[in-house]
Amino acid sequence: MPRIAFLECSRCRHRLPAATPQTLCPLCAGSLYVRYHLNAIKRSTSREDPARRAAASSASLGMWRYASVLPDVTPVTLGEGWTPMLHSKRHPGLFIKEEGANPTGTFKARGLSLAVTMAKHYGLKHLAVPSAGNAAGALAAYAAAAGIAAHLYMPQDVPFANYLEGVIYGADVHMVDGLISDCARLVAEQIKSQREASTPPEDTWFDISTLKEPFRVEGKKTMGYELVEQLGWTYPDAVFYPTGGGVGLIGMWKAFEEMEALGWVDSGTPRPKMYALQAAGCAPVARAFNSGAPASEFFHNAATFAAGLRVPKPYGDSIILDIVRASGGKALAVSDEAILASILDYARHEGIFLSPEGAAATAAYDHLLATGELAPTERVVLFNTGAGLKYADMTAEAMHLRRPNEKRATLLAGLPTSLPVGGIITPQ
Repeated sequence: MPRIAFLECSRCRHRLPAATPQTLCPLCAGSLYVRYHLNAIKRSTSREDPARRAAASSASLGMWRYASVLPDVTPVTLGEGWTPMLHSKRHPGLFIKEEGANPTGTFKARGLSLAVTMAKHYGLKHLAVPSAGNAAGALAAYAAAAGIAAHLYMPQDVPFANYLEGVIYGADVHMVDGLISDCARLVAEQIKSQREASTPPEDTWFDISTLKEPFRVEGKKTMGYELVEQLGWTYPDAVFYPTGGGVGLIGMWKAFEEMEALGWVDSGTPRPKMYALQAAGCAPVARAFNSGAPASEFFHNAATFAAGLRVPKPYGDSIILDIVRASGGKALAVSDEAILASILDYARHEGIFLSPEGAAATAAYDHLLATGELAPTERVVLFNTGAGLKYADMTAEAMHLRRPNEKRATLLAGLPTSLPVGGIITPQ
């Protein structure tokens, strides 16, 4: 496993050492990327190494098969990564990367596994995250596995599974009457007050927000390595990625850059077109893409049942837009009605229960097929970023589906009723 060469700002290219925990670039507040000595890795490894490593040791299963391009640390792992690549039954060029097979049921397991691994390596004791839901659940799980305290801030109307995860894993759960942007502000205010009160370092929270520390991108980049390996070390024509915070899209682009430097993909092969998919009720990136803007504006009155896409102002919006444009792709938004229709369509004809976020991608894919912008034979990898069952309450509500109350009462009879209940925070 390689040692980190340095951390590099994605904006100004300022370099910092990785010996201590870092958040954002101290010069421009840009997100930091982890950099390795790729020439040395190229001399000592090959693209066959991940498969050999996975076959040789159970400790190298999942995303840790790519240990040669991840930090030299002992992993905190629950078996994340190496998710199935499902070939569509109807569309010859479509492959669905089923991230619902991850621990906690979503792709967030990848980034939080790496981030918590590094937090444990650094000796951090308290991790805090504002989340649209799934990142909070993943942090709660991995923090529990690592013996670290997790502090979760989520909008009060996230899927119930996300709240349940936090409680089950023993996290400090705060449900907020607002959006993820309100959650982020509350986390920042809490950390600021701790510093002003000279709270001991071991009791001070570390903000593990999207793109505000360097290692969630490292975990997410393994999706790029996986999809290329699973396609025989070749690029697809396009990647369709549901985009809230956009870390996965950013991480995959970083993976492509690294694989090219390592010689793991054929030189000169065009990278895939990157499509960032959003819900029409919260589409800051799609709106900025359509207007030609370099960054997004805050999306007011954000509302969609695709909870993971309800991010009104992604921190890495300019990076996402740069990637989409450089690749020749697009940022698109689809309605909640189209998302729900796609959930039902792919469940009944493909046997896949998509998350609402994943269905935003399938709805966009089907639209581009119908308009002729995309050919059925073009090879597309589309990410279903989470298991549909994690959204059972929200999808059922969108379908106006109810279970009879008397049957529910019978099923729950005799269970204890003294479970912890979190309060609601109303931001001022």
